[in-house]
Amino acid sequence: MSTDATTAGTAPSRDPRHDTVAREVAERMADAAHDWLDVLDDVRRGIAQLGAPGTDAEVERLRWFYTPTDHGGLTMHAQSPAQQDRALKLVASGLSTPGFVTVATVMGLENVLSHTEGFGPGFARERKRDPGLYYLRVFGEPGATGAWGYRFGGHHVSVNVLVVDGAVRSTTPLFLGADPATSPLLGGATLRPVGQVEDLARELVRSLDAEAAARALLLDRAPSDIIGGNRSRVGDGDELLRLAEVWRAPFPEPSEWAALVRFSDAIEDGSGLDAADHRTMALTSAPKGLPGDALDAGQREMLRAVLATYLGRVPDGLAPVYDDAALDAVHVAWAGSFEPGEPHYYRLQGPKLLVEYDNTQRGVNHAHSVWRDPGGDFGADELAAHIAAHHG
Repeated sequence: MSTDATTAGTAPSRDPRHDTVAREVAERMADAAHDWLDVLDDVRRGIAQLGAPGTDAEVERLRWFYTPTDHGGLTMHAQSPAQQDRALKLVASGLSTPGFVTVATVMGLENVLSHTEGFGPGFARERKRDPGLYYLRVFGEPGATGAWGYRFGGHHVSVNVLVVDGAVRSTTPLFLGADPATSPLLGGATLRPVGQVEDLARELVRSLDAEAAARALLLDRAPSDIIGGNRSRVGDGDELLRLAEVWRAPFPEPSEWAALVRFSDAIEDGSGLDAADHRTMALTSAPKGLPGDALDAGQREMLRAVLATYLGRVPDGLAPVYDDAALDAVHVAWAGSFEPGEPHYYRLQGPKLLVEYDNTQRGVNHAHSVWRDPGGDFGADELAAHIAAHHG
């Protein structure tokens, strides 16, 4: 996707607090990063810290995942409790309180998923679902000058941050998922870490009249996953990546990898989408679906509420602000049923924005959600400007 095409229309504005917040948050991040790195021995630090953004480490910095694969970095397992605490302090520094609580909850769901699947080994490791396999890595030297960043990820979590000259410049891609998406709690309550991300969007599309709903509906069946997958850059014509493609590398044991490929194929086959359907669902620079300017006042507030479940993942003041003019250009696209409990997918796309959500797998109890900036993911634009100014 070209930057110009995806920013057609009025771009979002900056929160008036942005510059101050971006520097305050970056300072907290740098302090937390040093606090963590300084208590690691040389071996652990060699895993935890790579070169600065824009150097030879850039290829690795741009790799991100949301499957239970090796995300790259130092795992929670490999750290003492005190080191884990400092690692999580760094993670929390780049998230809002609700964002961090959701990340921590998703990590804990690995235990619930173990219970669901009957515990035991898998994925070529002793424990198939493991809350200790979340990876943290710092790129560059945290501080007030130059470029540095960090990545935190594991199953259903990917947090990617870039800081340039003492200010936060990028917080995307930012992925949160949940498996199970809904879990029972005592007293009849339920645990749904991304429940509002789904429910608010459904409320919006179900409020549409027949004509508007038809414009929003791309397909009456849902794809098995988000379309952009874990691509470092999304582009025109990108189609669904199968599960086995969203992995760092095949397992050492060929039979185990073959089993994952079969599982991946079964998920895709179960969606019922054919080649034409995948073309319909492909990403494009020109947004598909129903534009915000076709919504009434109440529906526009619903759209703002959905956006807030993504933009609100980071500290107040960091996320872009979608005023009325920018909201006009945000398109709502849906695939699958509008009914709760049925497989579904949605996309919000507009100026500097690509949001995707799906809940289709494991009997519609396995959700994925991601916030991206097609032209600025990983701070590509900000980093390029920094390099041109200082190293050109």
